[in-house]
Amino acid sequence: MQRRQFIQSTALASTAALTIPNFIFGAKQEEKKVRLGFIGVGLRGRNHLEMAMYRDDVEINAICDIDPNAIAISLKMIKDKGRKEPAVYQKNDRDFENMVKRDDLDGIIIATPWEWHVPMSLATMKAGKYAGVEVSATVTLQESWDLVNTFEKTGSHCMILENVCYRRDVLAVLNMVRQNLFGELIHLQCGYQHDLRGVKFNDGKQAYGGGVEFGEKGFSEAKWRTQHSVDRNGDVYPTHGLGPVAEMIDINRGNRFLSLTSTATKARGLHDYIVKKGGADHPNAKVKFKLGDVVTTVIKCANGESILITHDTNLPRPYSLGFRVQGTEGIWTEDNKSIYLESLAKNHDRWEPFKEYQDKYDHPLWKAHAKDAENAGHGGIDYFVLRAFVESIKRKVAPPIDVYDAAVWSAISPLSELSIAKNSASVEIPDFTRGKWKTNKRIFGLTDEY
Repeated sequence: MQRRQFIQSTALASTAALTIPNFIFGAKQEEKKVRLGFIGVGLRGRNHLEMAMYRDDVEINAICDIDPNAIAISLKMIKDKGRKEPAVYQKNDRDFENMVKRDDLDGIIIATPWEWHVPMSLATMKAGKYAGVEVSATVTLQESWDLVNTFEKTGSHCMILENVCYRRDVLAVLNMVRQNLFGELIHLQCGYQHDLRGVKFNDGKQAYGGGVEFGEKGFSEAKWRTQHSVDRNGDVYPTHGLGPVAEMIDINRGNRFLSLTSTATKARGLHDYIVKKGGADHPNAKVKFKLGDVVTTVIKCANGESILITHDTNLPRPYSLGFRVQGTEGIWTEDNKSIYLESLAKNHDRWEPFKEYQDKYDHPLWKAHAKDAENAGHGGIDYFVLRAFVESIKRKVAPPIDVYDAAVWSAISPLSELSIAKNSASVEIPDFTRGKWKTNKRIFGLTDEY
């Protein structure tokens, strides 16, 4: 496996300032560069852009955004790294359609509001390029089918950039699962439990907090993300938790989701936040939010497992994805960083710290690339997800998280909305593989390559 010359990435500390990384030098390699374009260079898009620029096997040939400030910051980043200036597309909402037609692009990374993910992915795929799309990949059930149908028609790959699949503890657990240390898996839990009130509302000048504005008066994600809490009632952001556990039970590759039921609580958290921070007379105090404060979804799987997903973003709480992996031989939980394996337990019926097990069963990817990823965003996982996208393009192979994963993981959102609207009725989950799940082989996390 080839290693790059410069391996390092870092998250942006702000929209204007960059941390200066340490470089790690490897053997010089002569190889064709992967030519990338970026649609959406706001905060998340610039995270991807920053990491791409620390790969000497990547060229940035085009960027697209309708925000002139985002373009200006991105161009300065690129110039400061000594990179050539890319072509810029910023005329209007559809200028990305012109960018994807360029013949000097191999792949395009899409980090835009959710409702634009599928139109931009489809345009990319139809132009014969790899699409790397942020989470969630789709908003509606039809959009999930559109991704799959376009891939099957064009052969152009689409990777959902689900970085949590590469979290070190999660990959160690995956390694243990595949070594049968948990026995046969029975039940899994996951979710997105993250106080986003300071993301959904701000003062229109900064990304995180400072006010209770959203929509046109908001800044960054508050401009668009909060509207989903007004309009929708369901698990609107399932993939951070669901992606990793889906890999553990081989969804789309020997197993599949069959059906789900979802239940939502009443909606109080966002209104209370507005009143507390902006006063009862603030215009947004009159907004009716549809999204329940806690949404709980249970998925039934073909091989008999159950998955409990929790979406909890409107109330005060510490961050947690709430992972729990339970099998016939033991259990691991994220929140107390503990494990119990009956055959290996030092004390019967007592939790043990997970750290010792994580070190022992560290996944080959982390063993090989931990040093390279140590300063990358989100604890290193952003390094791995970008690396997987780039390496897939270089090798001209399907990405390890593919279009079928993007389709079914993201489809949980509209299907949970449907279940809630039907008084928590059971809803069938489509088989986006059209039966191929029965014979498909694993593709994720097999080696230390990508």
